[in-house]
Amino acid sequence: MALNKKKRLTKMSNNKTYPSLTFDEALNLTVSAKMAEGIRERTLKDYRKDWGYFIKWLNQNYPQLKTVDELTTQILRDYINYCKYDAVKYEGHKYIQKQDEIGLSDTTINIRLRVYKAIFNHLEREDLIQVNPLSNVKLLKQDIDLTNNFTDDEIKELFKQPNLRDYVGFRDYVCMTILLDCGLRAGELLSLRISDIDFKTRFITVHGHVAKNRHVRLVPFSTHTLKLLLQLIEENRKHFSTDRIFLSQWGEPLGQNHFNKRLKFYADKAGITDKKVTAHVYRHTWAKNMVLNGADAFTLQKIGGWSDIRTMRRYIQMDTNDMRIAHDNYSPANSLLNKRGLRK
Repeated sequence: MALNKKKRLTKMSNNKTYPSLTFDEALNLTVSAKMAEGIRERTLKDYRKDWGYFIKWLNQNYPQLKTVDELTTQILRDYINYCKYDAVKYEGHKYIQKQDEIGLSDTTINIRLRVYKAIFNHLEREDLIQVNPLSNVKLLKQDIDLTNNFTDDEIKELFKQPNLRDYVGFRDYVCMTILLDCGLRAGELLSLRISDIDFKTRFITVHGHVAKNRHVRLVPFSTHTLKLLLQLIEENRKHFSTDRIFLSQWGEPLGQNHFNKRLKFYADKAGITDKKVTAHVYRHTWAKNMVLNGADAFTLQKIGGWSDIRTMRRYIQMDTNDMRIAHDNYSPANSLLNKRGLRK
């Protein structure tokens, strides 16, 4: 996006000039650059949405500010404090009516901060601002959540809920099984087509255009999942002409929001009310159980599609019972000393 030649330029002591960009111009320049870099449309949509939250707050609290060069580190920190202590959760949400909770989660605030950092970092790299107000602002430290996966008993209850005699119920059961068997992300699962599955070798191909890191990967699946997939595909062929696997009862592609609502529906029926149930919780559960059952970290990283092993580590947090069992089974004091130090 070309700058208006009449745009006022701010003169600095080193004789270098910087454009006084409006907030909209700063966002548009960044989005245009990110589009050229191949960033996904969903990510660009998040840029616009999260920047809009900040600008709305800014207009209410600092109406005199019109350009990004007027922003300071203190203003950004004021906004972070507002998000943490005064913002209304789910304000303006289309579907969630509960709007009486105050203070956004650290995770939500960090998501917004990452967007703002990306915008200001781009403007700084392009020499469009002299000072980056977020250069010294760090992400909030977050407590590790040890409840972000299902217990064995919860899994058993969840899989009792879908009605397998009903198309929608059976489809959901197959979805849930693949999530637990393969650890796919929701988008990867719902985009699957028949051609993505090798039924002989039992591997799913996750293509780069749907994978989060754009890397193609192969994901193995079990014979149990194989049988379910074949049954669902045969059922689809009776009624629909598409090669997509996961469809609505009308033959349309199944959307992520609707799918997560189905997962929440089964969780409520199973009496699981203390967790925010989404497809990602199944992914956490898959990763944790793969480790507990003996999978090595590098194999898990390759199947799960994590570029950085540090990201993967957040998925496999174990609770105290898991740690107790692992310690009792593998402690060198138990295996090597064999209680020889005890007095009779």
